[in-house]
Amino acid sequence: MKKERLAGILCHPTSFPSAFGIGDIGDVAFDFLSVLAENHIRLWQILPLGPTGYGDSPYASRSTFAGNELLISIKSLYLSGYLELEDILSVGEDNSERVDYGKAKEMKMPLLRRAAVNFLKSDGENKDYRKFLEKNSWWLDDYALFQVLSDKFNDTRWFLKWPEALKRREESALRKAFEENAKEVEIWKVMQYFFFSQWAKLRSHANSLGISIIGDIPIFVAADSADAWTNTRLLMFSPDLKQEKSSGVPPDAFSPTGQLWGNPTYRWKEHEKDRYSWWIKRLSQAFLLTDIVRIDHFRGFDAAWEVPFGEETAENGKWVKGPGDKLFRRFREVFGEDLDIIAEDLGVITPSVEKLRDENGFPGMKILEFSFSFKEDGSFDASNAYLPHNVDYNSVIYTGTHDNDTLCGWYDSLDDGYKDIVRRYFEAPDDQIPWKMIRSALLSRAKYAIFPMQDILMLPSSARMNIPATCGTSNWSWKMKKEDIHSRNFLHLSYLMKLSGRY
Repeated sequence: MKKERLAGILCHPTSFPSAFGIGDIGDVAFDFLSVLAENHIRLWQILPLGPTGYGDSPYASRSTFAGNELLISIKSLYLSGYLELEDILSVGEDNSERVDYGKAKEMKMPLLRRAAVNFLKSDGENKDYRKFLEKNSWWLDDYALFQVLSDKFNDTRWFLKWPEALKRREESALRKAFEENAKEVEIWKVMQYFFFSQWAKLRSHANSLGISIIGDIPIFVAADSADAWTNTRLLMFSPDLKQEKSSGVPPDAFSPTGQLWGNPTYRWKEHEKDRYSWWIKRLSQAFLLTDIVRIDHFRGFDAAWEVPFGEETAENGKWVKGPGDKLFRRFREVFGEDLDIIAEDLGVITPSVEKLRDENGFPGMKILEFSFSFKEDGSFDASNAYLPHNVDYNSVIYTGTHDNDTLCGWYDSLDDGYKDIVRRYFEAPDDQIPWKMIRSALLSRAKYAIFPMQDILMLPSSARMNIPATCGTSNWSWKMKKEDIHSRNFLHLSYLMKLSGRY
């Protein structure tokens, strides 16, 4: 059987141009898919779709099951009759060059709430909405109440600021909270209905064009999330609801004190007791939204770096064993043998992690920006696993990811000696290196070749999506210009794809 080799673009919907401060899943997203299809690009990779919290990182969502309300298309709600033109005109426009999450919330949330109220007045009893509520009540009820209470107490940190009875989810307190806030809870549910309805149409359109969507789920959940509030038994929280352990990675050559992420780690024995039912639900939701799922920090299933809560760095942690193949055997029981999962296997990977990845048949990730290394004697290491000539078929090759510098920015930052090695490898002058790297990735044997949109546009460091272990307004805020959707660079990419047999 012929081994299919495809190419794709990494671009989160927040990066689409929009007049509301943040990209959405409306007409520009459909236009983007048309451009991909016209150029025979059959993969679209996104970041996690959940509603973001403090810092606006999609990897620190308020819910692993919900959709980000800010991605809802206001225009689509207007065309559906839930908003008037005056409603939209009253908030003006924000065509700023970068995503401003605060401004986007200020502009969009009142419109989304108004649309939800109008929906409940006109269509609140329609069958599709009632079916959505019934099908999703297992997570939607708690999520909607979590958002209402977060607004009420002006804090998502339920474990610090909420009344004790609500922290502990005492039945009488929850019942009272639902009763007292019934209208607000319903509004949040309607907004989720809007998101899932719009996303279902977008995904269906992508699939009709022959495009598969690659989704993304972080291995951990945020402490200040509905997930943590409703599942403390499964996480490293003490009986008095204090976080005991935090996730991260140990010190290495790039970070002398390691990285402290802060997410609570898992009590895997508790997950095993109910046959990993929470993870089954989580993966089910991911496949409901996307065709292929990338799991961030895959190595954490083998072993995770746990740091006592309260530490200021990740130095004083230890490796704690994860569920290993027990979890993936359970996945295969539920989802079948062919799991469309990509393992994010970057960083220091042990043989046991490689075994877990390979025995499950998951493609790993190969990053071109990491492919140039040197031996102890200072000579070029041609055996680097990320070099295109070493990449095997069951891999996903990237120029870079959302956590890397742009390709142009990366090359510009290299010293002269390093640049010389790169030039020699690709046999190209400086101004041709980025496209030569894209060409080389396409020519590799890798099953998938994925390129951040910034690299197709040949953008500098200022366009990078995220700088890991930092907080700042530039993170997660890159946004395309209107003309970027139809960049002529897609034609060159398509030409290279044809040469490399990727369509």
